[in-house]
Amino acid sequence: MKKRPVITIDGPAGAGKSTISRILAERLSFIYLDTGALYRAMAYRLNSEGWDGTDESLIKLCRRIKVEMRKVTGQLRVFADGEDVTQRIRTEEIGLLASRVSAAPAVREVLLSVQRAMAVEGGLVAEGRDMGSVVFPDAEVKFFLDASARERASRRYLELTERDDVCLQEIEDDLLRRDSQDRNRPIAPLIIPPDAVIIDSTDKTISQVVDIVLSAIENSGHLPACKK
Repeated sequence: MKKRPVITIDGPAGAGKSTISRILAERLSFIYLDTGALYRAMAYRLNSEGWDGTDESLIKLCRRIKVEMRKVTGQLRVFADGEDVTQRIRTEEIGLLASRVSAAPAVREVLLSVQRAMAVEGGLVAEGRDMGSVVFPDAEVKFFLDASARERASRRYLELTERDDVCLQEIEDDLLRRDSQDRNRPIAPLIIPPDAVIIDSTDKTISQVVDIVLSAIENSGHLPACKK
């Protein structure tokens, strides 16, 4: 039997990668790999350990920090050194730190094997910044999901207002800083894979984006007709 494909969805922060990837994985009965959560979990532990910002201490900490994903009651959750950090890593502070350390060789070495191990049997939807370009360069179907900075900030604002007193302009400024970090980092920068389907979700609903993605997968020939 033909191995089920690996599908990658890359793009900047706030473009809707997580939402689309979760829906897609559910529709196809695939595993959903939130790679950003792995980097956030590492950043969370570095922050908890009082990382001083130096490469030397980063290497030492990475050697003993263990990040993994486990299935709990049917859902994948993120653990760092045995602690379930799935909810605790969703802050702007941790997001910025994750973007900063995501290109560090020591961090990437720890997490790359975790990510690739989940794709051995196929049937995976992986989202992040370099899934189609670096982690899974041979993925059967690749997407690059984007949106304007203001639209991405507005989406993040709506998420955060449920928990915190936040400012839209500050969120947009943080997103632009993360964009700059991700696109200009020397190792595995955020790029559009040459064989990726590009989708601008600025003026599209979630359903519209999902339909575009499912149609592209169906047209790729790697799956039978997708359920919409």
